[in-house]
Amino acid sequence: MRIIDPKTGKRLLNAESEAIRQLKENDPVRKIGDKDFEQIENSPMDPPDAYSLTQPDGITGWPEILQKFQQEHQVALAKIALFEVALQEFKENGYRFDQKINATFGEFFEFFDKNILVHNLKEEKLLFPLLQDRMIESGEHSQSHPPRTGVDLLEDDHMKFVQLGALTFNFLGLGTRVPDHTSRMIVFDQAYTNGRELVELLRLHIFREENHIFPLSIKLVSADEFKKIIEMLPNLAL
Repeated sequence: MRIIDPKTGKRLLNAESEAIRQLKENDPVRKIGDKDFEQIENSPMDPPDAYSLTQPDGITGWPEILQKFQQEHQVALAKIALFEVALQEFKENGYRFDQKINATFGEFFEFFDKNILVHNLKEEKLLFPLLQDRMIESGEHSQSHPPRTGVDLLEDDHMKFVQLGALTFNFLGLGTRVPDHTSRMIVFDQAYTNGRELVELLRLHIFREENHIFPLSIKLVSADEFKKIIEMLPNLAL
């Protein structure tokens, strides 16, 4: 597993369905046309414990590329859940590694590097540029200058993933090399905090895409354009 370059780049455990409803009503991606982007870009809301990722807004037919992205989301969510459990066990274990925790951490960061970041690049190269133009044309943007859209917010999330992933991974590695117990606990506590923030942001990001951005793209991007996007996928340089 390679170390991510940081230069390139609270979650409620028992939340109820009311939080899901409020998130759907108040998510900044949905309301970005009415609010200045700068007011919402640093507001990771406390999302619910489980997201309902059923097809929203009555959409029954999804373009092939969006179906592929959704399938990759589901695989990612399973890996994220395992990583979250391992993080909690790591903390409850007094920040001591055992074979299971160590293996889960290793598997997650390998998946993060080889799958999540690659998934993000596919979105950025295939879907986001066209969708950005269409959102500007249709008025789905902020009143700032230049205007910002939900695509900008998602791309900012992608950069935060890189930063948080690098911080979490590197702090975990650093902690194993700190001889002083108190200092080591401080380093591991920071790794835990960054890891939980990464878990939360990943889940919220997927929720935003599944419930807001993907349905909006179906309205703004034609079937022929989606067909061209999926045809580009095999030759995409990542």
